[in-house]
Amino acid sequence: MSEALATTDSTEAEADSQNLATHPGENLEDYVTFRVEGQLFGIPVLRVQDILKPERIAPVPLAPKEVKGSINLRGRIVTVIDVRIRLGLAPRDDNYESMGVTVEQDNDLYTLMVDEIGDVIELSRDCYERNPGTLDSLWREFTSGVFRLDKELMVVLDIDRLLDLNKDRTPA
Repeated sequence: MSEALATTDSTEAEADSQNLATHPGENLEDYVTFRVEGQLFGIPVLRVQDILKPERIAPVPLAPKEVKGSINLRGRIVTVIDVRIRLGLAPRDDNYESMGVTVEQDNDLYTLMVDEIGDVIELSRDCYERNPGTLDSLWREFTSGVFRLDKELMVVLDIDRLLDLNKDRTPA
């Protein structure tokens, strides 16, 4: 009788701990979404440090063309990367108010300038697909795969490859 009670108690404890878990189904992942030139992109939420509207971006002399400049974020110098330029798209005019997604890589902070911020969405890894062959070859360099959502495709950015500015992959 005590064995049955112990089994019931541990099963209830397991159920309670699953209710407290962020993802009881272990096969889910959260993504911060944003748009660039109308295309939906996502970054794993655990890579995102902050969402902000970059103001007073200081230019960095002799920096690669994707580097818009730097900002001061709570006492830390943050490099601002224009995702449009990095993806080979035309830059926005300076009057357009871009948003920023701040990520950390190798103990450095980078703010990715994007057109608009979306939501945090939870997706099943079962819906993840490798990059389709029809995806622009430059974009394939910076992405790890896609999720087919109800009405559109969400492209997953590979932050490490996107921030590898040592290799100039963008067209001149």
